[in-house]
Amino acid sequence: MSAYSSDLDLHVTDANGNDIEVDVATNLLTGAVRLSVLWAQEIHLPPDDAERVGRSLLRAAEHGRRIARTEGSGPGRSTGPSQ
Repeated sequence: MSAYSSDLDLHVTDANGNDIEVDVATNLLTGAVRLSVLWAQEIHLPPDDAERVGRSLLRAAEHGRRIARTEGSGPGRSTGPSQ
């Protein structure tokens, strides 16, 4: 089982017709956000798809913050930087 939850509403592929996809996922344990370009090192996006990726990253960031607050609010847990 993966600790990451992908944004299932994000369906973005390469503007040049290459078989390349973008995935935005949130780590359900830590709240970290992962941005993946699948099958290549880069992707060319039309403006509307670039906006979709941006919105997906914003949703993932908010989800990650909620997870981090929940994880960090338990007894004996610190949310501040390590010393």
